[in-house]
Amino acid sequence: MSLHDEKKRTEIKNALKKRVVTLPDGTSLPSIGQGTWYMGESPKVKDKEIKALQQGIELGMRLIDTAEMYGNGDSERLVGEAIKGRRDDVFLVSKVYPHHAGLDMIAKACENSLKRLGTDHLDLYLLHWRGRVPLAETIEGMEKLRKDGKIVRWGVSNFDTDDMKELWNTANGKNSVTNQVLYHLGSRGIDFDLLPWQREHNMPIMAYSPLAQGGSLRRQLLSDPTIREIAEKYNVQPLQIALAWTIRSNHVIAIPKAVQEEHVLANAEAATIELTQEDLNRLDEVFPKPNRKVPLDII
Repeated sequence: MSLHDEKKRTEIKNALKKRVVTLPDGTSLPSIGQGTWYMGESPKVKDKEIKALQQGIELGMRLIDTAEMYGNGDSERLVGEAIKGRRDDVFLVSKVYPHHAGLDMIAKACENSLKRLGTDHLDLYLLHWRGRVPLAETIEGMEKLRKDGKIVRWGVSNFDTDDMKELWNTANGKNSVTNQVLYHLGSRGIDFDLLPWQREHNMPIMAYSPLAQGGSLRRQLLSDPTIREIAEKYNVQPLQIALAWTIRSNHVIAIPKAVQEEHVLANAEAATIELTQEDLNRLDEVFPKPNRKVPLDII
């Protein structure tokens, strides 16, 4: 590794230590973590995926997000291998299926996740999306898991504003520490009401697919002339500008996925980019904030 590379890595590590989001319990986390959707599903790239996650940890992206749904547990198994011997360096997040979120199944679902991950506790356990199980029952199950030391804290995912209000007004619902939702420049619906509501209630957002989930929308984002011009200004890649935009408020933790070494570095380096108000205004013109309520985007 060249001296330049070492200096760059140090800069990235320092940026991730400074660009943090604080959970309601006072825990500070880097504003960029690591997602694992679709990871662990192909033996051919398993070693590369493990190396990517470990590299991300070393750079400071210590939050790793997975779920029992991802690859029917294969993602959790992969994460378990990646964090073996370095569990204390990681803030580990997993998610439970809605149909496993009742009192009769949530403890078993959690235990199965813990076994696949090779750990005795989760730092954060999320309800993956809302199903038929009453919120009160899921909360009771989460609180029991917390009391038993299986999880340190819990939260939700794919909840819209009305869901969050109902959660907040349910017994112990205020103990939720985050809501994980889709959020990027091309999907700004939460800027209208959900993000302000969560900021008001001191509950950060965790943004999945912060660079859009492949396909034409991602290509549109990364080929947009304004994004490219701003990227040239900072001598970075368009995807890094899109990611820097997502974490601009210090109230959002982005969890992009990366398998290639250069992509891991690029994601982490986005934490070093401080967009100016002029940059943000230009991006608002091209990707405007909604002026009315829109349904929550879910993929």
